[in-house]
Amino acid sequence: MKLLVVGGGGREHAIIQKLKENPSVETIYALPGNGGIARDAECHPIKATDIPAIVDFAKTRKVDFAVVAPDDPLVLGAADALEAEGIPVFGPKKNAAIIEGSKVFSKELMGKYHIPTAEYQVFTQLDAALEYVRTAPLPAVVKADGLALGKGVIIAQTREEAEAAVRSMMEDKVFGESGSRVVIEEFLTGPEVSVLSFTDGETVVPMVSSMDHKRALDGDKGPNTGGMGTVAPNPYYTDEIAQVCMDTIFLPTIRAMKAEGREFRGCLYFGLMLTPKGPKVIEYNCRFGDPETQVVLPLLDTDLLTIMQATQAGRLRELDIRWKKASACCVVLASDGYPKKYQTGYPITLPPTGENDKIYIAGAKLDGETLLTGGGRVLGAVSVRPTLREAIDAAYALADGIHFENAYCRRDIGQRALAARKED
Repeated sequence: MKLLVVGGGGREHAIIQKLKENPSVETIYALPGNGGIARDAECHPIKATDIPAIVDFAKTRKVDFAVVAPDDPLVLGAADALEAEGIPVFGPKKNAAIIEGSKVFSKELMGKYHIPTAEYQVFTQLDAALEYVRTAPLPAVVKADGLALGKGVIIAQTREEAEAAVRSMMEDKVFGESGSRVVIEEFLTGPEVSVLSFTDGETVVPMVSSMDHKRALDGDKGPNTGGMGTVAPNPYYTDEIAQVCMDTIFLPTIRAMKAEGREFRGCLYFGLMLTPKGPKVIEYNCRFGDPETQVVLPLLDTDLLTIMQATQAGRLRELDIRWKKASACCVVLASDGYPKKYQTGYPITLPPTGENDKIYIAGAKLDGETLLTGGGRVLGAVSVRPTLREAIDAAYALADGIHFENAYCRRDIGQRALAARKED
């Protein structure tokens, strides 16, 4: 089989390596891919948002199955365009991808179908939003409506911060048209949990839960990033909580989307807060998370391509999807200065990896045979071990064997999870 994977980060590298395990896979094309992915797939410099070029490439190369991984092309209708040419796709159509593409849509969906989430208000006018935050409870969460590379959410601790957040989005357009509408919602407390799920619009199969670490610095300090590391499973996500989420969030969301004529097939990401009043939805994503994918897929014991094909075909209920009884840890190595200013173009030295260790490349390019840093988040060092502590120790040992100038990483990935498990 010839496969096409749209995207070029660490998430896509993890997906490609997992797809390669299927013996029927002959070739995987990555658009655009990156310097590390080039060792596992045939990369071509077509932007993930250039849908006409992606469709033309898939037709020319006679692709048998496509995976659209990032949010932007899904929201733009990449899955629709490929399927219109007879190419089966893992990923939701445009009218379903709106669940991530518009926070206003997702909040109104949850309100209409009584899916637990934070209380909220939607604003389209700057003056009305400013008037509201002057009396709103603090902290207040200010969200740009549209996609903003994971950075369109500001937690304001003071009225001044709330006003500045509203002005930056609605007046200064720091997120472009994504900030034309804003959602202002109550601040929820409790442990956060990420749950990716396979769904074909009827059946929902949650994957192993995970815990992300968004802040740039140890102790959850510094600016928000795309994610500095993850562990799986998340110890706060018990079997009892999982059942509550299935009954009150997962199935109701899939049924709500279908009732709205927006059947969702693909990977639906649930960002949850386990509040004192029960689990609530913080956000939906219409695709695999990054770097959650890097710890979830190594724990998958069932063939990924088979699952994706069943999801696309509406046959997910026929599968028995299994997971390893183990833990995984991903430590992200970034360029010093990320997520703000940083330098790239430095050679990367990688150590050999064992069977239970992976290095997923996120931001790197090839110069001849030399792999050079090419982004803020450069790669993820991932280890799978029987216990969480062993996985964390192994991931850091692997990370410490990777070298490039100006590399930095958090040194406390997984410590909150260990404390929750009370592991020594």
